[in-house]
Amino acid sequence: MDFFTAQDHARRKTGRLVVLMVLAVLALIVVTTLAIAIALHLMGEQSATQTNLSAQGMWSALSIELVIGVAIAVLAVVVLGGLFKRSQLRRGGRVVAEALGGREINLNTRDADERRILNVVEEMAIASGTPVPSVYVLEEESINAFAAGYQTNDAVIGITRGTIRNLTRDELQGVVAHEFSHILHGDMRLNMRLISILHGILIIGLLGGTLLRSMRFRRVGGGKRDNSGAVVLALGAALMLIGYAGTFFGNLIKSAVSRQREYLADASAVQFTRNPKGIGNALVKIGSHSQGSQLQATQAAEFSHLFFGQGVRQGFSQMMATHPPIKDRIKRVMPDWNGRFEVTWPIQQAENDATEPEGNGERSEAEPRFGSGTATGTGAMAAVLTGASAQTAINTMGQPDQRHLNQARATLDALPERIKIAAHEPHAARALIYSLLLSQDKTMRKHQLKALHQVALPDVYRALMDYGPEMLRLDVQLRLPLIELALPALRSLSMEQAQHFRLCMERLIEADGKVSLLEWTLYQLVLNNISKQGSGPANLKINDLQRECQMLLTVLATAGQDDPVEISAALNAAESELPFSLRVTDDISDMRALSLAVERLRRLKPLQKPTLLQAMARCIEHSGRILPAEAELFRAMADILDCPMPPLLSDDA
Repeated sequence: MDFFTAQDHARRKTGRLVVLMVLAVLALIVVTTLAIAIALHLMGEQSATQTNLSAQGMWSALSIELVIGVAIAVLAVVVLGGLFKRSQLRRGGRVVAEALGGREINLNTRDADERRILNVVEEMAIASGTPVPSVYVLEEESINAFAAGYQTNDAVIGITRGTIRNLTRDELQGVVAHEFSHILHGDMRLNMRLISILHGILIIGLLGGTLLRSMRFRRVGGGKRDNSGAVVLALGAALMLIGYAGTFFGNLIKSAVSRQREYLADASAVQFTRNPKGIGNALVKIGSHSQGSQLQATQAAEFSHLFFGQGVRQGFSQMMATHPPIKDRIKRVMPDWNGRFEVTWPIQQAENDATEPEGNGERSEAEPRFGSGTATGTGAMAAVLTGASAQTAINTMGQPDQRHLNQARATLDALPERIKIAAHEPHAARALIYSLLLSQDKTMRKHQLKALHQVALPDVYRALMDYGPEMLRLDVQLRLPLIELALPALRSLSMEQAQHFRLCMERLIEADGKVSLLEWTLYQLVLNNISKQGSGPANLKINDLQRECQMLLTVLATAGQDDPVEISAALNAAESELPFSLRVTDDISDMRALSLAVERLRRLKPLQKPTLLQAMARCIEHSGRILPAEAELFRAMADILDCPMPPLLSDDA
């Protein structure tokens, strides 16, 4: 299924999750009511010489008040437990990775295995049009991985040491492509919600365990007629039983939600890499590995539905497994597999990209000062883009293929090595973003630098002066990939550093007294990916947002051209894709109003967004050819609208 259908399907599946949750809570209310009725009956029988456990006696302890009271208590515990877990997970995927004992990989690591996985993740991100996620390594020898987060801007990829040590590059690509499928198709967000919901169900069992542990400090049976200790013991055991019931229902819900999604993610990985043996052989290695895919982390069971492979030992029935049988998964991607888990374990990976980058990133004395010159990174990126290029990009959202992966590799190869290294370091990454905001006009650039010098950190400003000349010559097609590459470093900034970074960007933008479309787009793109940009539920239709569409498309039509005839032609082309008419707006200089319009457009229902994207595509290709600057502006705006757009390909590609 395409990106928007998958997003809509995941959104609707949340409703199914709520139904399963309600059924589980009702079952817990019934079991809890019976357990408390038994406890009350035992307490009422304390005066008797012999405890009466007859069904009639226990039934007499039931009442409407008891049922209502238990229902309210169970609902309160479940809801409060879920809200508590949700507050814990508010920082996104890094909370899950840290809870599992993960360590964020240093972006300039010298470890060959870690360098290889970072390269693979960066390629996949640029090929799919998503921000590059942070990567965490779990120091476990088993073979497993996961993707966690609510949005692409807080997503992380987690991977075990055994995975990056034992898999070849092709196999790593298959595993990472599988995880990117979960990110792109909305599974990741659904899985995070599932964690919060199930935590509330499991709280009751935790309470029972606490009650039982408290019995160690209490003497049971203080007198012949005092069986209160036994009652408390029975109540604790009952709550523990309820907890196991909650675990049962939780695993049942996980199984119902996640198993089919694993098959789809495997298929997406094959489509992405065009190499079924990549993910297939990775699964074979799991089957032949002494520890398989099982994790030793204490909280592995809580996050079991996130993993690439079965992360914890499954229960008594395959029905309760969060993942399909591994043999079935292998057969689906490699039908000719012989059924035997026979592999050759590499002693050491000999990958070209695993070696540490050459050079130390220092500026050479021959480095030119600020000024004009030949664009950096041209050649490999030169291509003729047409309307077919934009259409292909829209159609392959959420399901990129080998062509996009090849384009991502060409993009990374075209980026100067010194700039790539700088993008991985927080100080230098900020300097690179500042340099993208610098004007090509020498006088205005001098004014901008003077304004920035007053507020920027000295180290960052020095880095800007170092990398600025090279960045001013950077090919326009490399700017968006460079921003995506720098995002993990920018996300590592503290709240105070991020606020100061934002202030510096604003000073650069406001230095000339006006905000250009390029400046606005870059600013919004960075903020959208390093901070929470809540825009409300996605429940609006495109007919509800005619004014907002008008503003966005007019801005896009006037980007880089002043000819009224061309602007009108661009809007007429866009109008052919919309259910309403457009008109030329005189004043489009209010970028604050555009920001508010985009916030509203982000609330479009998933199946309504393709209409807007098609209109945007028609707007930039009305002349029959798309300029590189228009292509990157189109992709950047799509990213701001939460639509990860893969690179636009030439017709030859």
